[in-house]
Amino acid sequence: MERFADIAVRLRWPILAAWLVLALAGWGASAGLQRLLSDQFVLPGTDTEAARTILHDAFGASDDAIFLLVVETPGTTPTPAQREALAAAAAAAARVVPDGQVRQVFGSGAVIVAPIATDLDLVDAKPYTDALRAALPADAVPGARVAVSGQPAISHDLDPVIQADIRTGEAIAIPIAVVVLLFIFGSALSALVPLAFAFATVGTTLGLVWIYAHLITTATPTQYLVTLIGLGIAIDYSLLVVYRFREELLARQRAIAPAGTDPRRTPVPPDVLLDCLRTTMRFSGHAVVFSGLTVAVGLASLMVIPLPYIRSMGLGGLFIPLVSIAAAVTLLPALLALLGHRVWSIRLVPTRVLDARAAAGSGMWARLAHGIMRRPAPYLVLGAAVLVALVVPAFGMRLTPGSNAGLPSTPESMQGYRALEREVGAGALAPISVVVDGGAPGAIWQPATADAIRRLTASLRADPRVNGAGAVQAPTDLVDAGATPAVAQERLAGLLVDATGRYARISASTRDEYGSEDAQALVRDLRGSLVAAAGFPPAVPVLVGGGPAGGVDFIDVVYRWFPLLIAIVIVSTFVLLVRAFRSLLLPVKAIVLNLLSVGAAYGVLVLAFEHGWGEPFGLDAAPQVEAWIPIFLFAMLFGLSMDYEVFLVSRMREAYDDGEPTADAVATGLERTGRLVTAAALIMVAAFAGFVVGSFLGLRQFGLGLAAAILLDAPLVRMILVPSFMRVAGAWNWWLPERLERRLAPRPAPASEPGGS
Repeated sequence: MERFADIAVRLRWPILAAWLVLALAGWGASAGLQRLLSDQFVLPGTDTEAARTILHDAFGASDDAIFLLVVETPGTTPTPAQREALAAAAAAAARVVPDGQVRQVFGSGAVIVAPIATDLDLVDAKPYTDALRAALPADAVPGARVAVSGQPAISHDLDPVIQADIRTGEAIAIPIAVVVLLFIFGSALSALVPLAFAFATVGTTLGLVWIYAHLITTATPTQYLVTLIGLGIAIDYSLLVVYRFREELLARQRAIAPAGTDPRRTPVPPDVLLDCLRTTMRFSGHAVVFSGLTVAVGLASLMVIPLPYIRSMGLGGLFIPLVSIAAAVTLLPALLALLGHRVWSIRLVPTRVLDARAAAGSGMWARLAHGIMRRPAPYLVLGAAVLVALVVPAFGMRLTPGSNAGLPSTPESMQGYRALEREVGAGALAPISVVVDGGAPGAIWQPATADAIRRLTASLRADPRVNGAGAVQAPTDLVDAGATPAVAQERLAGLLVDATGRYARISASTRDEYGSEDAQALVRDLRGSLVAAAGFPPAVPVLVGGGPAGGVDFIDVVYRWFPLLIAIVIVSTFVLLVRAFRSLLLPVKAIVLNLLSVGAAYGVLVLAFEHGWGEPFGLDAAPQVEAWIPIFLFAMLFGLSMDYEVFLVSRMREAYDDGEPTADAVATGLERTGRLVTAAALIMVAAFAGFVVGSFLGLRQFGLGLAAAILLDAPLVRMILVPSFMRVAGAWNWWLPERLERRLAPRPAPASEPGGS
């Protein structure tokens, strides 16, 4: 770390220029990032993905790349003329989409729908939304409202909403960060350093995301993740380094300042400035590196889940701490070397207030530290009880793969979907697709297979979880109406039976949306009993796909791999913290407390959304928590919470290595970092507030979980539980086998402690 300081001082101008170029290039590239991002969800190795492939190859369309022209005739039933007008308008509009075709017009209430199938996937279909709208005449269906909807149109329309949410999040986080930084530092120039650091690191990370978004499918929320969380992490790390640099600088300025003058105005020689930076990097720089690595481990663990959507977000998240680490050991010391004693410039807080803060043994944090040292047991028991009480509701968490109810309703595509939802049912946009593979051309018309299709169709129509008999479409519709097999084959080819007669498709729209518990239960029943009860021949495979099945497969895949993710994070974090703290007990304590913090965040989510406790605060109640959220909360919070652990315990370890007994070392660490950790937590919560006030239910749940965890973690866990536990543990805090101690290059042995306290 001292060598990094030497290099940064010697090459400060090239380093500053390089980071400026990277930041400007990254921010420039990010302007075109949104069009590269995707909402497409691929589930390799699942029945859903196998069914999707057959539907695309044999029927020429993907379930998630179909546009819907939704026509609403409020209070009336569409006339035959209106249905004909819709069919004609849809056929004309479909010409702007590659291989676009309308095969049917359905609906008999106040809403009729014309699906436009394409040979595109969701990513490629999305840009055609505007062309479709332009191709529709203003009066395409006289006396009715026409909306272009479907997954591609919804994805297209929600992109600007995401951008607006990012801007809103920045508008909340940045002013709060500025106020906190000005309060902590008391000078405008010091406060600008973390903001410049965040500008460089977030911009550079967005540039990296822009590069890999050209190479792999990258999830739409990645930009949101990088921008808001990157802002919080960057300011956290730079806050710690700048604060420590000012401590070191002030100590040396006081030693050389003339009597009766303000030491903060005293310039220091270059060798003294370099010594300040070396000490800063040896301690705070070291803490930032290990903090960043723990965050990186948590986010990198997301890549063990074999889903491209999750992996792309994990990769984007991984770049955030890695870029921040690189900037912390190069850009920060270069900036501080350039500023020198001018870090005190443009002072906004009186000198006497700054002196009072710098005085050892005084202030709120000193009183808290010594109070905990005198009576640690009550603090430890009460703090642990609060965490455990919040963990308990987490065991009742119910999961959903997603919720259309949580999407904003203002875009045209969502208005069309809401009309479809009211008329046809919430599951209309993402029906279940059962694919029957006869095994050979014409095999679908074999009596045994055709009879099984009839039985399965009948059981679906009778199921209360399906939105009425009309919500099921199957090849039996036309056959049962009296058509001969030859006529049926001709009329159904390409629609519900492929042109070769090998594959058949049964579509069932659920009463509730695709992620509801009933929809998930129906998928599991289809796979577990309903298909078997239909009596398909042994050589005829039946695949259950579509939206609800995709949701079930997503939850199954993610939570099958979740235990491995947890194990990787815990083991890797333990190894890193043993190296950082040179202790075996402290890493174990940190991991246990982090698990409790994450569990408490889960409990807050359940209380706020499933139990409706968040409604007075503008958070709409929801029956389920989106299934990706617990995974991401664990991966992120385990690292973010460890930031504060490393900041705090590193300072305690430093005091202990300098010869202070454990109780004094713990009190010193808490006194010196309490204000920093609290300020960093406030800035992080401000960043997460951008998620909470956004337009998407899932991101609001995610933001609340992050904010609640940090609000619990910084003041309760790190400021109360950590010091009280360490006071009780005494000398055991620092125990490490002698052989391992030698490998980790120990500092000089501290003074002995009577009674090991």
